[in-house]
Amino acid sequence: MSEFATRRVMMVDTQVRPSDVTKFPIIDAMLQVPREVYVPHALQEAAYVGNNIEIAPGRVVLEPRTLAKMLDALDIQPGEIVLDLGCGFGYSAAVIAHLAETVVAVEEDAELAAEAERALLAEGVDTAVVVTGPLAAGAAKHGPYDVITVQGGVEVMPEALIDQLKEGGRIAAVFMDGALGQVKTGIKQGGRIDWRFAFNATAPLLPGFARGRNFVL
Repeated sequence: MSEFATRRVMMVDTQVRPSDVTKFPIIDAMLQVPREVYVPHALQEAAYVGNNIEIAPGRVVLEPRTLAKMLDALDIQPGEIVLDLGCGFGYSAAVIAHLAETVVAVEEDAELAAEAERALLAEGVDTAVVVTGPLAAGAAKHGPYDVITVQGGVEVMPEALIDQLKEGGRIAAVFMDGALGQVKTGIKQGGRIDWRFAFNATAPLLPGFARGRNFVL
């Protein structure tokens, strides 16, 4: 077993399983996907630490615990289509690809999108497609979606994204209030989202998800 593979097992055993993540497909996906491939080369040694990893100014790969618990709460099924917003280098999309039928990964930073595309292709992840464009705009032409995940902090959820979620679909995001954050999950019912607290976590605010002048309708 390679050193990175050993670290991957340790990550799951010390960060994911103790966080009440029990769904086997999620644990299996996190054991299979080489996290070190989806971070900048200079940060590979830090790929399995239990923190958010900064991959660009204000952009991170969410810590393993946060992603795993988010996916556990969403309970993605094999036939579902998932919109993954702020995919960065593609790690979240690669993990979700093990759970869903198709992943549409949106990244507005063109350099990050190119890296995600390259990494996913190199790893043979053929059920994930990377779309370059504003995160807050989503990817309506590929929707509607069964599930939406947001890989960063939000203050408000743009209506454009809620419109792309199927009725009865699920969504999760890290809602930030200053330095404090909570992951909330929601189900779309009657065209609106009923948000519920899932667990505490933090992440930098994503572009287009701040209150006030950045609010996107």
